[in-house]
Amino acid sequence: MKKIFSVLFVVMVIFCASAQPPKGMGQSDPEAKKILDAVSAKFKSYKTVQASFQLKMENATGKSLGNKSGTVYMKGTKYRVSLTGQEMFCDGANIWSYEKAANEVTISKVDPSANSITPQKLFTNFYDKDFLYKLNGIVKEGGKNAQEIELTPIDKSKPFFKVLLHIEKGAIMSTKVMEKNGNKFVYSVSNMKTGAAITDDTFVFDTKKFPGVEVVDLR
Repeated sequence: MKKIFSVLFVVMVIFCASAQPPKGMGQSDPEAKKILDAVSAKFKSYKTVQASFQLKMENATGKSLGNKSGTVYMKGTKYRVSLTGQEMFCDGANIWSYEKAANEVTISKVDPSANSITPQKLFTNFYDKDFLYKLNGIVKEGGKNAQEIELTPIDKSKPFFKVLLHIEKGAIMSTKVMEKNGNKFVYSVSNMKTGAAITDDTFVFDTKKFPGVEVVDLR
């Protein structure tokens, strides 16, 4: 189950480093920082977020490795990710990972001391310590003009060498992760709604709604 969600959120491996830029690596583009800071500040102002997402994967030759789509809900530190056959719930203290095919849910505790990989981090200031970044200019995406920012990881042991963010009107439209083996992963966000009323029980796995579910409690 963890492997499935690791693939789904491959773009989020960019949040796991915490190194400072070594001397001699150069400086980040201040214009790019202004844009990224604005995206982070805008997202932090939302009380709740609901959005659809798509994840497209292809290899070095351009062959599709699969597509996934789903919905993400966020409220403070709480989140819920739903897609065909799989769901992940987090109420800020516990994480439930559910796999429909096995009708099994794994429960674990949130570790506040860890560099947790969460949907919220996709939209906030993950970039300052982990990357050098620059503004490439304006690109077309979905008929819209987007600002493209290129991120280069400071930690060269990472499996990817470049991340491209497309930003339009202060929001991230898509994130492309380019791996050293040639694989590409594109995470796109659409139909984002902010400020809607989302109840706290949205982020809790209710065993009553999943008859016969096998519970693996690792807390």
